[in-house]
Amino acid sequence: MSAFTKLAPSARREFLARVGSGFGALALDYILRRDTLEAEAAGHVFDPLQPLQRRDPHLSAKAHSVIWLFMEGGPSHLDLFDPKPELERLSGTPMPASFGKVITAMGTASNTLMPSKRRFSRHGQSGHWISDWYPHIARNADDLTIIRSCRADGLNHVGSVCQMNTGDILAGRPSLGAWATYGLGTSNENLPTFVVMTDAAEVLGGPKNWSAGFLPTVFQGTQLRQGNVPIFHLAAPMGVDDARQRGKLDFLRTLNGRLGARRPEDSELAARLDSYELAYRMQAAAPEAVDIGRETEATKALYGLDNPATEKFGQICLRARRLVERGVRFVQCYSGSGSGWDAHNDLEANHSKLCLSSDKPIAGLLADLKARGLLESTLVIWGGEFGRTPFNEKGLGRDHNPWGFTTWMAGGGAKPGTVVGSTDEIGLRAVDRPVHVHDLHATILHLMGLDHERLTYPHNGRGERPTINAGEVITEAVEA
Repeated sequence: MSAFTKLAPSARREFLARVGSGFGALALDYILRRDTLEAEAAGHVFDPLQPLQRRDPHLSAKAHSVIWLFMEGGPSHLDLFDPKPELERLSGTPMPASFGKVITAMGTASNTLMPSKRRFSRHGQSGHWISDWYPHIARNADDLTIIRSCRADGLNHVGSVCQMNTGDILAGRPSLGAWATYGLGTSNENLPTFVVMTDAAEVLGGPKNWSAGFLPTVFQGTQLRQGNVPIFHLAAPMGVDDARQRGKLDFLRTLNGRLGARRPEDSELAARLDSYELAYRMQAAAPEAVDIGRETEATKALYGLDNPATEKFGQICLRARRLVERGVRFVQCYSGSGSGWDAHNDLEANHSKLCLSSDKPIAGLLADLKARGLLESTLVIWGGEFGRTPFNEKGLGRDHNPWGFTTWMAGGGAKPGTVVGSTDEIGLRAVDRPVHVHDLHATILHLMGLDHERLTYPHNGRGERPTINAGEVITEAVEA
């Protein structure tokens, strides 16, 4: 028997196996490349050697910057923007069975319905209903686009704050600011593109709320602190002057450039070098950007810096305006950080304090942006992770309500003087035009010129997008 005839059967099987494996490899290659091809078609493949390079939007952008006023803890829509006369009629009675069973963060709802103690009035030509807790914001009523039918999925603060920032109650996904930075790149040379500021304790859940998730780390948010040191570990060590530090960075770039030339595929190295350079440039730019001492006394008074009750959040809002002036795309300003708006016990005392501290600064921000011609290109968003229930808790408070609550927008292409959606007669659930967190995110990105369905990043074999598998633009809230 010849060698050929001895090996033929084995070779045939091997041939068929190899052919089959080859087809499988072709399929695998397509799966692995598909997301990149889709991203290339969308025009959003970023250069790993220049990850923050400015990129063209999908659409005509109306908002070049976003300022998100995040009322952490869950402000009560029923006491601020969504009056419910039916609560007056049903005051002190158990919630009617017709509204369905409710499981709240503190257990099954069994408390009685509690009307608002606030006085509501219509304001501006729009006729927006706004309570007496927000008299300064009420003067800007015609600039507001009020969405009364928001809904979310979480019951607790950590998961709900996470979802309002990332689209998911579970940690690990990129925040909306990180997606915007990935999609558009930077529009300044010396400051972060995505900035976070808080007025009190740390935000519940911490940095995961401004994380880049599975996106490259360069797109995550940067927290700016109050005081003379806005970014930790930014200043050069004592005894190291500018020339010496510049020399060290140039030497590092030379050494790492040699390594990079041998390993051009190593994008992490290039990103690290870019971060060193940005930190160097920020040493001069960041303190100047947040130095509100350069503002006039009239401007400081506009934001409430002349009153201890409004000074802290007023400083944050004023710094937000200074940052967007300097090209920062996405700024988050937390009021009541550390879940301060969480009024389980004494709603009147809690919200009276926080409304006082945030009302004049927010109104000042809107007026200042408008006077400087920045409101048209800056989208301002107000809201929390959820609202509050129409029934009381512990006698004087309200529980968490993710089923129907209020968010508003102003400027940046939002349609002013508009109301979108509604909740039921007692303000428990969204009934007309429900707006999920994914819809809100899709709309914010749309106003920034980004299509949430085309903004993708390959991760674990699929093209991930900001709104996961859902979301639609709230067309009623957008100017034509």
